[in-house]
Parts: sequence; C-alpha cells; structure tokens
Amino acid sequence: MSEGRDRLFDRPGPVGDFVFDAEVARVFPDMISRSVPGYAAIINMIELLTRMHAQAGTRLYDLGCSLGAASLAMAKGLPHDDCTLIAVDNAPAMLERAQQHAQQAERPIEFRESDVRKIVIERASMVVLNFTLQFLPPDDRVTLLQRIRAGLVPGGILILSEKIAGETPEEDALLVELHHAFKRQQGYSELEISQKRAALERVLRPEPLSIHRNRLQRVGFDRADTWFQCFNFVSIVARA
Repeated sequence: MSEGRDRLFDRPGPVGDFVFDAEVARVFPDMISRSVPGYAAIINMIELLTRMHAQAGTRLYDLGCSLGAASLAMAKGLPHDDCTLIAVDNAPAMLERAQQHAQQAERPIEFRESDVRKIVIERASMVVLNFTLQFLPPDDRVTLLQRIRAGLVPGGILILSEKIAGETPEEDALLVELHHAFKRQQGYSELEISQKRAALERVLRPEPLSIHRNRLQRVGFDRADTWFQCFNFVSIVARA
C-alpha cells in the first residue's frame, strides 16, 4: 500500500464532492503537504504542545485523525505513561493507513472508526481538531465544541486548525490568490487547482477567523489565541 504523488484532479470534466476514499488515502501525505502551507510546522508544534499541556492520568483525542500525523506527534510528545491517546476518523481507508503508520508510534494509540460528533469526550487534557471542523455543517460546529469544552479538565487545551475565509471580500480574494500561488509553486496545474476547488466547495465551508474565536469564547473557553497563520490556514490554542 505505497503512497504516491497527488494527481487525482489532473483530468477535465465534471467532478464529484471530495471524499476521503482509498485513492485520497493513497496520496494524502503528498496532497496535504503541497496544499496546506505550514502543515509540517503545525504537526511539529502539536508534539511540543503535547509535551507542555498533557496531564497525567488524562485522555488525549485526535478528532478527524486522517492518516494519524497529529496522533503520532502527540504520542511522541506525551510525557506521561498513564495517558490514553484516542484517534478518531470516519473514513475506513484513512484509518487503515493510520494504523499502519502507528506501528512506529512512541506510545499506543487507540483508533476508533466513528463520526467525531458521536465520540464522548471525557477527562481530556488535550483535544486536536486538525482541519476537521471545516468539514462539518456549520450548525454542528457549536455542538461539537461545547462537548469538547465540557470534556476538558481544568487547564486542558483544544488545538483547532482550520482553513479560513477572509474578514472582507478583498481579504478573502487576497488569501485565495496567495494560496493558489503556493499550490502552483508546489507543482499543481491550473486544472488541478480548479478541479479540486470544485470538489471541495460543497463539503469544506471555511469561516472567518473572528467567527472561530467568538464561537470558542461562547462555548466557554477562557482564551482562544492564534499561534500559527500562513495565508488562509490558521491554528488556534483554546484554553479551558
């Protein structure tokens, strides 16, 4: 089950909605590294944040774990032996490869095939939503964040990474322009950029950063600080 170069959208014609199927799973490492500026930095810092914030005897969750990059980073940074690391995804093809990758994990990872909206969050010192919330219907985002907040122990954190929209049409246009320039630099053609955007537009619904920050405050997080941003990709640390 080798991984390959992302050429999934290098063909003209109508495209369906983006799905995390076996073909996406096969090329996902290449796809995300060439599509999300700063992705490797975010993963590396998740390891650091785990080392800083994981509490003994608690649970850590990676919700929407895809191939498990964040889970592996959490396992590497985990400073306590009595923690439970739980990785959740609803795509069997992604989980299959994640479990293969986890053979190199520093600590055991418990994988669950489930909709993240159905997972019970309890005794958690750390929850990661790494480019996951954006795929949920907007009405479900508040409910999930409320459940995460309720399941965090005092001092626990949520890491929320998202593709965002600009605060104004002008800012949004600039961010999109910069992102597309980045993808061209990574070797994607105009056709690939256009076709993937069409496949994602009905399933990935980005929101402005201000909406994310306000929502996190409404559901009870004490702070919501942006620690990373490159173009229209951000990561926030929200503290219980």
